Amino acid sequence: MELKKMKFENKITKIEPDSIAEELEIEVGDILVAINAQKIEDIIEYQFLEADEYIELEIEKQSGEHIIYEIDKDIDEALGLEFENPIIDSVKTCRNKCIFCFIDQLPEGMRETLYFKDDDSRLSFLQGNFITMTNMGDKEIDKMIKYRISPVNVSVHTTNPTLRAKMLGNRFAGDVLDKMKRLKSADITMNAQIVLVPDVNDKEELDKTINDLASLYPQLNSVAIVPIGITKYRENLCKVEIFDKESANEVINQIDKIQNELLAKLGTRFAFLSDEFYVMANRNLPTKEAYEGYVQLENGVGLISKLEHEIYEELEKTPKYPINRHISIATGKSAFEFINSMAKLIMKEFEGLKIDVHMISNEFFGETITVAGLITASDIEKQLKDKDLGEELIIPRSMMKADEDIFLDNITLDELKQRLKIEIVISEVEGRDFIDKLVGRVQKN
Repeated sequence: MELKKMKFENKITKIEPDSIAEELEIEVGDILVAINAQKIEDIIEYQFLEADEYIELEIEKQSGEHIIYEIDKDIDEALGLEFENPIIDSVKTCRNKCIFCFIDQLPEGMRETLYFKDDDSRLSFLQGNFITMTNMGDKEIDKMIKYRISPVNVSVHTTNPTLRAKMLGNRFAGDVLDKMKRLKSADITMNAQIVLVPDVNDKEELDKTINDLASLYPQLNSVAIVPIGITKYRENLCKVEIFDKESANEVINQIDKIQNELLAKLGTRFAFLSDEFYVMANRNLPTKEAYEGYVQLENGVGLISKLEHEIYEELEKTPKYPINRHISIATGKSAFEFINSMAKLIMKEFEGLKIDVHMISNEFFGETITVAGLITASDIEKQLKDKDLGEELIIPRSMMKADEDIFLDNITLDELKQRLKIEIVISEVEGRDFIDKLVGRVQKN
């Protein structure tokens, strides 16, 4: 599939009211050319250079005229500019061919941006993306250190150079530990991710990887371990296995042992498993305290535990009252048992409240995909169209694109509402909002 080249210029899209930019009559549509005669390649450079007390700002007006503004201001005072693209320059695309890459397993016909592989350190800092560092040389690492890009989120997978090159399909991928050591020496904060593949980077390889990474603590703050996910669209891709109940239990036991050793040695458990392992193994999740502040929620580490704690906490302070209300919740297989148990708990507290929880099987990607965030509108429509859903259908925010109410299969929330002929409400993955949506968003004391 051919994608459009993702190239952006430093086009200004917003001027903050009462800002320096507004006072200088800089306009939306103008283009930032340089600060102090230095071309701005990304937002990190922009933030670094605009912090000075005196700057020379070169702007290209929509007429084509170039104007240099000499600005005296307070140190760290912002100019008040926002840009069309938060990275400004072209996003660096990933050159790897990872054996577990989810993008390579997507069908045709989805949103174009879903097929774009990024491996950009700037996105790691700004948006929390994980990068492999395979496209980074000394220049890029020097820049990260110069501009104090932190935290940096690194997809490690293994510290075995030969195995990492094989897993990432990139013969230059084996030096990740050396690059991370440079960041440690510069006191750059990092987090790491391991996508675990059965009989590839698990067992003894996993022990070695975690112990190698623990040598980077405390600059390397934590490691998240997530299971490989495969769709039914793996034509011409290498054969891989997935975890089941037995193998997930083995991983949990292995990580429990490592956590105990590291807790005694470093004062932290350091390595954390995503919730999916515990769901697959039919095991209770660790306690809230065992997650040490939920440092890797974006990887699904402790998400269920955090939400459960917030729901119990919120229920304690919520006034109880009768509610004549019937609603439904749609979720994936992984979270179904948990959401169903929380629904029963809440129904006991509110007389007259009826909550039906519907588990949506992922027919679009294949039933090996069980998380709610990869549920499509077409599957929801197909599986719920003939059911009595009550007054509203509640879905988690994770089903939506981050900045738009649209599903992975390019169907908008409004379109699904029309097809199901029901109001659909998005709930944040947060206890108070979840309860508010279930009880009708009644204002609580």
